[in-house]
Amino acid sequence: MPHPMPVPDRMKIAHIILSRGFAGSERSTAESCNEQSQNHDVVLFVRRDHRKKGVSIVDHVLPSVRLVELPARIFTARQLRRGLLEFAPDIVHCHLRRSTRLIKKMHLDLLAVATLHIEANGPEYLQMDGLICNARWQLESLQSRYSGAVFKANNSLVPHRRLSSDEIEALRRELGVGPDDVLIAGVGRLHSSKGWDTLIRAYQKVKSRATTRLAFFGEGRLEATLRDLAGNNANIGFFGYRRDVKDLYQCVDLLVCPSRYEPLPRVILEAMDAGTPVIASNIGGCLELIEDYGGDTFQVDDVDDLRAVLERRLAGALERHRPDLTAHYVSNANRQIEDFYRRLIADKRS
Repeated sequence: MPHPMPVPDRMKIAHIILSRGFAGSERSTAESCNEQSQNHDVVLFVRRDHRKKGVSIVDHVLPSVRLVELPARIFTARQLRRGLLEFAPDIVHCHLRRSTRLIKKMHLDLLAVATLHIEANGPEYLQMDGLICNARWQLESLQSRYSGAVFKANNSLVPHRRLSSDEIEALRRELGVGPDDVLIAGVGRLHSSKGWDTLIRAYQKVKSRATTRLAFFGEGRLEATLRDLAGNNANIGFFGYRRDVKDLYQCVDLLVCPSRYEPLPRVILEAMDAGTPVIASNIGGCLELIEDYGGDTFQVDDVDDLRAVLERRLAGALERHRPDLTAHYVSNANRQIEDFYRRLIADKRS
């Protein structure tokens, strides 16, 4: 009986993400590509119109990652097929639904996995050789309907440098926040799933002896609606998409993540890395991170419950909170993903 081919130390890894702009899924993909490219041959396939409102995943990818641009709509599959056959990867890693769907339609004899950045929101996911889950609830959702290999990953985090007190003070001044003000922040897309309307309504009902300000960092189609909801409250500000958001976490006194739906919110990990205490809804990945690393939760969509939690936190000292997040550090998180790749490759070759 022939011996199976050994798994190479240096793998050929193809990542595919066919979205636009730069949000949590794109950041996670970029971090994986960058980390893996230090020891492996990595290709990242993106769509040609990857830039949205001036931002793109390609701005965050190291030169050690080879970029391949595909047509946005017509001939996407044909060009992707050609690129994969030329590269001959040991494993294909799909991100989001479109890339997963295209890979399964090609019927190539290639080992393929997908990350559940959201959920298994299409039958193609259930046909993959392996699925990578970021949250425990995703694992539970697959138990009765998926027979392939499953891996529970730790959503990756690149620890950020510590700002000086002068830098923090300057950022707060830029935001119009005084030294004695309490800055509450919401970070992410201005989308209905994020529950920003719940936060605004709760904030407007808060009674506190402290002077508070509420800042939103992000863009989205709901901005005009949320501005209308905020009315003429001068203490509520919308600051758009910020490339320096990891700096901003360090000048925020309290982060609120009021999502109605959330796989595993990267913003909570980044805020905790900055030492910022967190309040989150008791839904999905929000609850998982609060249970694992500390913080407060409120009943999703319950304005009065969030108001009560805010008032309780504002009544005490808002001390910095830095839990041990080393399991999420990108080097550690990716090492485990690479071990998952190797296990799948070994199984296929045997």
